[in-house]
Amino acid sequence: MSELRFDGRVAVVTGAGHGLGRRHALELAARGAKVVVNDLGGDRSGSGVSSGPAQQVVDEIVKNGGEAVASPDNVATPEGAQAIVQAALETFGKLDIVVNNAGILRDKSFKNMTVEEWDTVIAVHLRGSFLVSNAAWPHLREQGYGRIVNTSSPAGLFGNFGQANYSTAKMGLVGFTKTLAHEGAKYDIKANAIAPVAWTRMTEDLLPAESAEVLSVDKVTPLVAYLVHEDNPSSGEVYTVGGGRIARIIVAEGPGWTKKDGLTVEDVAANWEQINAEEPFIVPRNPMEQMAPLMQALQ
Repeated sequence: MSELRFDGRVAVVTGAGHGLGRRHALELAARGAKVVVNDLGGDRSGSGVSSGPAQQVVDEIVKNGGEAVASPDNVATPEGAQAIVQAALETFGKLDIVVNNAGILRDKSFKNMTVEEWDTVIAVHLRGSFLVSNAAWPHLREQGYGRIVNTSSPAGLFGNFGQANYSTAKMGLVGFTKTLAHEGAKYDIKANAIAPVAWTRMTEDLLPAESAEVLSVDKVTPLVAYLVHEDNPSSGEVYTVGGGRIARIIVAEGPGWTKKDGLTVEDVAANWEQINAEEPFIVPRNPMEQMAPLMQALQ
């Protein structure tokens, strides 16, 4: 297979000063993309501001013969998101790829979580991905091409103790991704999401230190790079990736149980096992497909 290149493409990668985002930016640049390296430069809780991390990645890209520009703007504000997109347009004249990777952690058990800890995490992960994509969307539509990757998480898909804010934001990105895929289809805009498992400064307290090599960020980026390549045929999908393993995650519906007339609470209780059956399942692509078994059962 020939090398997959990004010559002539322009990419924005948010949260690219460290970890996964840094690796994504370096890989895309090495394959010919011009990259806007965005990072606010704070710590993993979102505190602090510094242009240093983004600029260091830009310097590394330039040193390796690539083209990049630093953006220290805040994804969680409309002004910041617009500035990120404008950096691509003003520096490179276009924008083709958006990788929404920026994120922070404010972990706390739900009974102890403050409104500020909730709002701040939602603002960066979910609102930030919306704002940057929203700023890029008119340009992608106008040129009839675009690739977007949103960064979800296993915590979002399956929940995780102490991460009500984070998991809510990450699951929200799944619905966001699927809707962008529908709305972008006729403009050749493809949107997908990843749920990575990687050892980074965000996860160093959650994963054992000895997993740093086997769960390195290098084993996540190849999937991201393929998803934002023009050859990628998929859209509206979610993939888990880590340690060299990649798998599609599906939102499925079991066969269910139907009673057309006179449904009671006791009926629900008596048929709870069948209601919870997992097979045979279906994988709806849209709400109409999800409603099809219901309509068929009611005929």
